[in-house]
Amino acid sequence: MSCLTCLLRLHIGISRIMLSRVINGHAAVTADMDLRLSEALGTTQGYWLALQTQRDLWNARQAAKRRKPIKPMTAPALKVA
Repeated sequence: MSCLTCLLRLHIGISRIMLSRVINGHAAVTADMDLRLSEALGTTQGYWLALQTQRDLWNARQAAKRRKPIKPMTAPALKVA
């Protein structure tokens, strides 16, 4: 882990392991992490969560290519008994 990364983790108050997991894509950015990064780096609240959501959607699209397609539901299937 670089010196800059060490300084960042100390500054935002998280463990070296947690920051490493986020940086390397082994853990998702949480709302708490988003706020910490936003405060420290001067980005808007929600910026890091939006990036995480885009990554999650990309991964889901890749996985969807490998599964059987889901057909849209028809109106009769939506009726509640």
